[in-house]
Amino acid sequence: MQLNTEILNKLTSIVGVSYVFTDIETRNHYGHDETEDYVFPPNVVLKPANNKEISEILKVANEYKIPTTPIGARTGLSGGALSIYQGIGLSMERLNKIIEIDEQNLQVTTEPAVITQVLREAVAEKGLFYPVDPSSQGSCWIGGNVAENSGGARAVKYGVTKDYVLNMEVVLPNGEIIWTGANTLKNSTGYNLTQLMVGSEGTLGVITKIVLKLLPQNTHNVLMLVPFFKASQACEAVSAIFRAGIIPSALEFMERDAIDWTLKYNDNININVNDNVQAHLLIEVDGNYPEILFSEAEKIMNVVEQFEIDEVLFADSEDQKNALWKMRRSVGEAVKSNSIYKEEDTVVPRYVLPELLNGIKKIGYKYGFKSVCYGHAGDGNLHVNIIKGEMNDENWEKEVPKGIREIFELTVALKGTLSGEHGIGFVQKNFMDIAFSKVHLELMERIKYVFDPNNILNPGKIFPDENN
Repeated sequence: MQLNTEILNKLTSIVGVSYVFTDIETRNHYGHDETEDYVFPPNVVLKPANNKEISEILKVANEYKIPTTPIGARTGLSGGALSIYQGIGLSMERLNKIIEIDEQNLQVTTEPAVITQVLREAVAEKGLFYPVDPSSQGSCWIGGNVAENSGGARAVKYGVTKDYVLNMEVVLPNGEIIWTGANTLKNSTGYNLTQLMVGSEGTLGVITKIVLKLLPQNTHNVLMLVPFFKASQACEAVSAIFRAGIIPSALEFMERDAIDWTLKYNDNININVNDNVQAHLLIEVDGNYPEILFSEAEKIMNVVEQFEIDEVLFADSEDQKNALWKMRRSVGEAVKSNSIYKEEDTVVPRYVLPELLNGIKKIGYKYGFKSVCYGHAGDGNLHVNIIKGEMNDENWEKEVPKGIREIFELTVALKGTLSGEHGIGFVQKNFMDIAFSKVHLELMERIKYVFDPNNILNPGKIFPDENN
């Protein structure tokens, strides 16, 4: 679509000429995220300063039925920030302040464009802990985490973003500004609009303030890297650790290619991996009492020693711990640097992880693609990177989607679902029929209509195409 001079003048009067961008370079910059190689530039990029400016922008968009896409740090992997139907790209970058750290109530109020790691470090200085730690925590924003209900390595013990959101200020598509709940730990007052907004991927409202619950900071942790000679046994060990009565603060799976590519990508990480090792588990326990942590680590050793493993590495310094975490958090970037790829975000009950992994490999063999798997095994969340490699373009375009559909069908058959933390967005929407019946999807569409009857806010996301 095209925006005429009258509309552009109205938008400019709201945010000021310095924060309106129509040049193609800026539009392309804000027209992509980390989802494959997609670029969908909006007609105009706006950078509002506050909720009132966002409210006025949405009033204009609603009046003229202009598609409007909230844009965060653009670190997403499902295309949630792509302006599929052009229109307004609403960059949230100027709403970047931590408003208050409430040490008495263990809460923080923040604007959406605060970098997740910056917020985590700011509350840590007060002896507090915000556990949600996506791999992109050094660049992703809190608002995007809320929009996608992000998780991370420590979700296995501490939960995901939804478990920490108490309240939100939201601008609705018609420009009205509401708070969704209350700054309380318990709330049984009407429908839970706060949790409805979490994970809604910018389709129901624009989040402008967030109140998050915090925890006291733990003082100690133990980190170990366990090499397995069989990848399926690494997956089997995950459930066995929990059945032994241990809840790790992190339990990450990396198969061999993920490790090899990451070590090449980060040549300053020195870890020796024997040729016959197929996978690793990175396991952390945390708390305030070292003697308890060492006892838990000993129990974990008793479990993993029942499988075929190589020598276990215990990180004996902060530098070594940081190196191991850097290796794990760099896997996605390392895979991307090696090949064109598609990343899926499957999640299943952790006991059936071996079935999922084996099934993915069989499906890849059937359709002629290679996959590299890693992820948050402790909560059953397996990231599947499908590698183009030497595959020709025709098979990449026609055969791989068939394989992805079979991977999702397997995932749902194992009582899992399509996405654990990346969201549905643009790239997974046409697989939603696998996870949901027509009744489910119609209910979701009706909710969308109540909030956004003109379908201006982040259209083209979550719901399958009509001709799919």
